[in-house]
Amino acid sequence: MKITPAARWRAAALNVDIATIVKGSGVEGSIRLADVEAAVAAQTRAPVKRGLDLSEMRKAIAAAMSRSKREIPHYYLTETVELCGALTWIERFNAEKTPVERILPAVLFLKAAALALRKQPQLNGAYENGAFIHSSSIDVGWAISLLGGGLNAPAIRDADKKSLAELMGAMRDLVERARRGNSRSSELTSPTVTITSVGDRGAESVTGIIYPPQVAILGFGRVVTRPWVVDGRIETRPLVTVSLAADHRVTDGHIGGLYLAAVGRLLQGPDKL
Repeated sequence: MKITPAARWRAAALNVDIATIVKGSGVEGSIRLADVEAAVAAQTRAPVKRGLDLSEMRKAIAAAMSRSKREIPHYYLTETVELCGALTWIERFNAEKTPVERILPAVLFLKAAALALRKQPQLNGAYENGAFIHSSSIDVGWAISLLGGGLNAPAIRDADKKSLAELMGAMRDLVERARRGNSRSSELTSPTVTITSVGDRGAESVTGIIYPPQVAILGFGRVVTRPWVVDGRIETRPLVTVSLAADHRVTDGHIGGLYLAAVGRLLQGPDKL
């Protein structure tokens, strides 16, 4: 059966049996990414609603990540970012808001990561058929741990253009629907980059695996208080470890380092996010 690499990745990740796709829309009937998405949409429209099978989800995730590690030449970078100003700004911002209007540090992470992609667009897009395809929109897949186990990363579209309040609302909506098993297939197939934040689960850092056909994944760990040099003096400051895993076929450590530096600078000016 003829199928493009991107379509095979997506089918494995979404647990789509490619044998059910009678004929693809590609050359000589080959199955393309659009055919897999159409099959997912058809399943979503089906009148019989099946419960979320977490064991099957884990198998699909394991298959996709195993292929990713085998076939994508990953490189990894980390950066420690000081957050004293950012956390102070959030405290002031939330003091004037109702509980439903308040934001979390994760929203600053998301917005900074999205804005930094404007400066390093080589990290935003897909690697398909031996070439990188840049995406003009920044649609960030936010990794969500599901109740009972499992994981998905639905997209927040145009994350760089949304306000912090809009991003907070989008994140709440995605998490609630994902944990009810109501994520839309279009949200799962459209991210151009993925962010995973593991701080709420106690980890200080995370080394991600790229979700193909994307070419990068950014990770944020737990905010910790550690010694930090400020104007030649050692003080205690809140710090977060930011990690990047990227595809060496598209970028290198120079581009990745510039991107992490841009994320760090943006987090120093939360009022401008």
